Amino acid sequence: MVTIGYHSSHEQHPPSALLGWVQRAERVGFDAAMCSDHFHPWNERQGNSGFAWSWLGAALQATDLPMGVVNAPGQRYHPAIIAQAAATLAEMNPERFWLAVGSGQDLNEHITGDAWPRKADRNQRLLESVEVMRALWAGETVTHRGAVVVEDAHLYTRPARPPRVLGAALTPTTAAWVAGWADGLITIAKPLEELREIVAAFREGGGDGKPMALQVQLSYAPTDDEALAAAHEQWGTNIFDSPVLASLRMPADFEAAAEFVEPDDLPGPVLVSSDVAVHREALADYIELGFDELYLHDVHHDQDRFLDDFGEHVLPELR
Repeated sequence: MVTIGYHSSHEQHPPSALLGWVQRAERVGFDAAMCSDHFHPWNERQGNSGFAWSWLGAALQATDLPMGVVNAPGQRYHPAIIAQAAATLAEMNPERFWLAVGSGQDLNEHITGDAWPRKADRNQRLLESVEVMRALWAGETVTHRGAVVVEDAHLYTRPARPPRVLGAALTPTTAAWVAGWADGLITIAKPLEELREIVAAFREGGGDGKPMALQVQLSYAPTDDEALAAAHEQWGTNIFDSPVLASLRMPADFEAAAEFVEPDDLPGPVLVSSDVAVHREALADYIELGFDELYLHDVHHDQDRFLDDFGEHVLPELR
């Protein structure tokens, strides 16, 4: 049975509000949850950026949902620290915490003052970070000098089973690469033909049989016009290709890049509709592609209406 989860967007909402909504998500029938891990929002209108790891500790204790986060170890976060944080959450919440890893965006990582590496170097750093984390979870004492540096690190608090590590991929090339070392795939919703290419690349690259998760951006509102306006206001800075999303530095840069993005550009990157049946049919298409887990991210501010309506009219039908 497919897992339907709730995505908690730290860029858009205060962590206190997200905590209440993830509890509501559990009450109305969502199976799981995940959250973003940002230092800056994508634009000033979003206006938030809570610390994901503090929130995860609270959210895991406030619900019984399995939960994960998308993280970029290697620059803003040292991989040994992420290994320790993940191990602690997994020890406190057995079989409930997972970690997705990607090469990151300059939007969040530049705060260290280090240069932003090219994609190939970021991928190498990411792979080394995952190797370091897995060695620490296995109880090894780790010294490593490469794209990341670790010296005599040993984790004394470890879970009985390490958290699963999903590889975050936005392109077929990256999907094929993560297939060789990740426990599964996570990507974001795109037109079906583009998603088919990502799924095929992951399976052919060594991911056949591994779980696949999809983060679905949608905008749900009482009218189509309101749903479209919310998508444009909140997510109009987020519809660019992966190299652009990775390289812009500040929220103002994303706003400048989106100056000529029109509301009609949003359907496609965002599932926009006031009709739960439209959303339900699109989500069913993603399941048909083979995704085991869907994490629904309503970019509209009215999360209560979204959770209640989808809990009543979407989740039961998809199951």
